Amino acid sequence: MAAYWHLYIIECANGHLYTGITTDINRRFKEHQTGGKKTAKYLKGKGPLKLKYQESIGDHSQALKREIAIKKLSRAQKLQLIN
Repeated sequence: MAAYWHLYIIECANGHLYTGITTDINRRFKEHQTGGKKTAKYLKGKGPLKLKYQESIGDHSQALKREIAIKKLSRAQKLQLIN
């Protein structure tokens, strides 16, 4: 059985929003928070981080397409999605 994918949005301490996909949101968020090797370069030194949004997608291909669509949204549109 294929892994189920999820999309997430993290808010940095400076208010910037980061969008990503993973098969395990809790694990991935912890990786981002610790600032280790697996942390996204964009998030290093931008904590504390807050997990603001998550949604279940399905397969990897669908998750990538959804991630691209979210990244094309304006900040206002992303905030509307979060709320």
